[in-house]
Amino acid sequence: MAMESNSSPNSLGEEARNWLELPADVTSMILLKLGPVDILTNAQDVCSSWRKICEDPLMWRVVDMRYSGDWWDMDYDLEEMCRQAVDRSCGQLIYINIEHFGTDDLLQYITQSSNELRKLRLVYCNRISDEGLIKAVSKLPLLEDLEISFGSFDVETLETLGQCRPLLKSLKLNRQFYRRVECDKGALAIAENMPNLRHLQIFGNSLTNRGLEAILDGCPDLESLDLRQCFNLNLAGQLGAKCSEKIKNLRLPHDPTDDYEYSTEIVEYGDDYEEDYGYPFGLSDTDLLTDDDDYYEFSGGSDFSDYTDLYFY
Repeated sequence: MAMESNSSPNSLGEEARNWLELPADVTSMILLKLGPVDILTNAQDVCSSWRKICEDPLMWRVVDMRYSGDWWDMDYDLEEMCRQAVDRSCGQLIYINIEHFGTDDLLQYITQSSNELRKLRLVYCNRISDEGLIKAVSKLPLLEDLEISFGSFDVETLETLGQCRPLLKSLKLNRQFYRRVECDKGALAIAENMPNLRHLQIFGNSLTNRGLEAILDGCPDLESLDLRQCFNLNLAGQLGAKCSEKIKNLRLPHDPTDDYEYSTEIVEYGDDYEEDYGYPFGLSDTDLLTDDDDYYEFSGGSDFSDYTDLYFY
């Protein structure tokens, strides 16, 4: 980032503003919009006054490592940058977002010095294990808002997270919808272990009416519920009426997805998506067999629905 330190006339004949002479609080607001990567690689080197602002712990209460394809082209060490951002927060970190990178060691590093954390967002973090996630969340007594989207975690992990953080208010568990998969284990884990939820987003979930009914009964304080692309649900009857009566902000399976930031592709079980992101719900290739039609079957010839209790969500 290059900033002109001298004023120069603009096209209207007026004197251009010198960015380096802005009040510190205004400069802070501008720099915050850049994000941690741009601050650490560019903005903090503009001048000594900007470096001082960039070293203020208040600048690092929110660390949003939102995915950008440019990062990979520039071969940044994102984990090291994340550690630097956490260090600069001096224990005042309240929200961190990690996308497409992250390990158990990084998550442990974050939680060791950030017990004030209230919001944790993990997206496409496939190198974070069940054990690592549980260990980290158990160290965050103030955590209210958790998102784990496009991750491969066991349903037992979801249950444990709810048990160690019963006051959790907001949960997002998003993925792409898989055809021919029905599973209520994740929904039941939420219903039985997260009674204080007020906001729940489970975009693309494979739950059925049974799982939704359990959530409505087990989470009495729910105010918003996002069920978009949960195509196994049938809300034409009493359950739909119950949702409408109970939930103030309800998004239905076929509602528009214009404001959804991830892919809305519907995956046919067996598509190439699995080669890039792994099997859904934690299944390995040893659990599945393919036939000539590229449909998945389990050994023994049983109906596919018999095995849905193996799936996370």
